[in-house]
Amino acid sequence: MINKDTTEMENEIINANTKEELKKFLVDNEENFPDFTLAEYLNFLLADKNLEKAEVVKNSQIGNYAYKIFSGEKRNNSRQKILALAFAMKLSVQETNRLLYYANAKKLYAKDDWDAVIIFALNKCYTLKQTNELLTESAMTPLIE
Repeated sequence: MINKDTTEMENEIINANTKEELKKFLVDNEENFPDFTLAEYLNFLLADKNLEKAEVVKNSQIGNYAYKIFSGEKRNNSRQKILALAFAMKLSVQETNRLLYYANAKKLYAKDDWDAVIIFALNKCYTLKQTNELLTESAMTPLIE
């Protein structure tokens, strides 16, 4: 379904010099422009990573609210709840940023100290509990309190 990563596509579009190259890029990469809702993307990730929804919900520490996100019932979810799901699903930074995109939330930004800790924790495959401890040790607000 999604064949190229974002960086690869960014490099291609940056290197396009003409409108014709832009048009070719758009045609050649049509399958790389998925149009998911947040719920569809979450369910795609469950299937892609062979995860059980109940286990993800449990590990997210946001309770039954998570089921409402998965069903599409909840809109305008807090960025923290989306990040809790990312940790529960053991997503990479890139996958997390894509999840944030579908949630209409700002992507992780390395020049923000709180986000930098989140990026570090995702990259090191920390659990949600370990991440909260790291945030607390850094005198920052935990992801889930």
